[in-house]
Amino acid sequence: MTKIKRFLALPVLTVFSVMGFAYYVTLFVFIEDWVGLQSSAGSLNSLIFTFLASLCLFCFFLCVLTDPGYVPSSYVPDVEDSSDQQPSKNDAQLKKCDKCSTYKPPRAHHCRVCRMCILRMDHHCSWINNCVGHWNYKAFFLLMLYATIVSSYSMVMIISSALKKDWEPDGRISPKIFYVTCGVMMASLTITLGTLLGWHVYLILHNMTTIEYYEAIRASWLARKSGLSYRHPFHLSTYKNITLVLGPNMFKWLCPTSVNHLKDGLSFPASRDSS
Repeated sequence: MTKIKRFLALPVLTVFSVMGFAYYVTLFVFIEDWVGLQSSAGSLNSLIFTFLASLCLFCFFLCVLTDPGYVPSSYVPDVEDSSDQQPSKNDAQLKKCDKCSTYKPPRAHHCRVCRMCILRMDHHCSWINNCVGHWNYKAFFLLMLYATIVSSYSMVMIISSALKKDWEPDGRISPKIFYVTCGVMMASLTITLGTLLGWHVYLILHNMTTIEYYEAIRASWLARKSGLSYRHPFHLSTYKNITLVLGPNMFKWLCPTSVNHLKDGLSFPASRDSS
């Protein structure tokens, strides 16, 4: 699939439609009804909302167009000095994909949709028609962040406009239905996106992917049955976990194209005291 064709999927087109509709009604209906676009308050709110919406759209494009990172067909794990390694670590290095018949580096998983092994795969997202993996995870996280802010901003504009609007009983119910419908839609989007954002904040703080989270649940259960404790092998300190995803420069955390800190995705620092 060429990158441009990824935009032709129905879920992707649906996202574009929702974003376009939300942008239009927020600016030309709710901000206009609240303070007017020509006023200072209206111009300022329009500028802020347009800036945030542009960031959201830019992150969405990056998520769709950026390859998540595919395991090179020539990849061979480094098994030198394997006698000095723990058996569990050595077994993980020699893990093979049954479908690709190639070796898989740590944290890589096979995507049934993409039909390829993805580096540090989190999940396959139909809304971006792409996998969320090593190279586009930061853009995906920032997409959730900016989309949550934009939908919250739009909801505030709807409420502000509705509170100021003169709802005299003139027999017309269409404007009321429109306001309620838009309010419910933006509130639902805010809750959904906010929940998803909170979930990925949790994953980043623990340096986990969605797949690894569910793997850790099973590993913890097996460890408890054996009287042991389980620690996610890639969980370092909280700050270190954040920098591994967003980068060491805090001023670039909110920049989706700042990914120079990412390595090749074939190896990751691990906690030495994992059990």
